[in-house]
Amino acid sequence: LPTKGGILYDGKPLEYYSRENWCKSIGVVTQDIFLFNDSIAKNIAYGDNNPDLKKIEEISKIAFVHDFIKDLKDGYNTFIGDRGIMLSGGQRQRVSLARALYHSPQLLILDEATSNLDSESERCIQLALERMYGSLTIIAVAHRLSTIRNADVIYCIDKGVITEKGSHNELIASDSYYRKLSLMQTT
Repeated sequence: LPTKGGILYDGKPLEYYSRENWCKSIGVVTQDIFLFNDSIAKNIAYGDNNPDLKKIEEISKIAFVHDFIKDLKDGYNTFIGDRGIMLSGGQRQRVSLARALYHSPQLLILDEATSNLDSESERCIQLALERMYGSLTIIAVAHRLSTIRNADVIYCIDKGVITEKGSHNELIASDSYYRKLSLMQTT
């Protein structure tokens, strides 16, 4: 809990929610993905004792992972090795996104989720985020500005302090640090 101030979610203090329900309402995709030496389906439905294959496939389409899975010899039953070694980095990231979405979170946190991806995989993640627009709250932590370009609100944080806030267009139009970063990343 915070030592000063408070955290509100949907206008209610965090203490209003039970820890169990709060945790169930959050999906997380990090830079470092951990997948299990099991099938793709079980990795996506992790924590569900009765995985729903139809739901797995629907979520996989949203996360742009279905097309490559269906082309595998064993499809969703393909074992992916320790930490998903049998998959490319982009495929692992998209499986991780599908896992985060499988449990229908209200809040999705992306922590540098596209930092190590090739441009095709990054584009797939961005398209997946566009498909989810308006259906859940997404918090994306990123240094790669292309990942957050379409965000409703962008916060620039320096040493734990919010230094700038606005949409991409608002921040680009100002003499902001964000604008300088954006110019550096496009040249």
